[in-house]
Amino acid sequence: MSALTPKALDHAGLAPLASRFVEVAKLPWEPTRFAGIETKTLLLDPATGLCTVLLRMAPGAKLPDHEHVLIEQTYVLEGSLVCGEGECRAGEFVWRPAGSRHEAWGGPQGGVMLAMFQAPNRFYEADGRELDVLGQDWQAAWGGALFR
Repeated sequence: MSALTPKALDHAGLAPLASRFVEVAKLPWEPTRFAGIETKTLLLDPATGLCTVLLRMAPGAKLPDHEHVLIEQTYVLEGSLVCGEGECRAGEFVWRPAGSRHEAWGGPQGGVMLAMFQAPNRFYEADGRELDVLGQDWQAAWGGALFR
């Protein structure tokens, strides 16, 4: 099994098929390379890129031009998430088809959301590079995962 919860302190000794209970409040908020945006990674499969995160965005904090390589799902817990197509408010859900591309930002009060990705987003940089959320070359890091 390659899935894990980074920063979970009590998972190391669990049997391969044991349930992984995650004390989310004990996980640290981690800054991203985008100002005003932090995450708590709840599940990550490094082999495939499958990922579930809590995402916290300050008011107006922006996720720049990016593509959802596979389906992305977001449930807004607090505040709102805004893009050129509309606003998703607390208690609402938005999902985006594979290949959708846009910018997104935190609403007037910012937001906290649960986001699920089948593969990491591909961010399009002004200099032509295509990177993942960590700043790694997307193709080198994840291109092979789509065929696993």
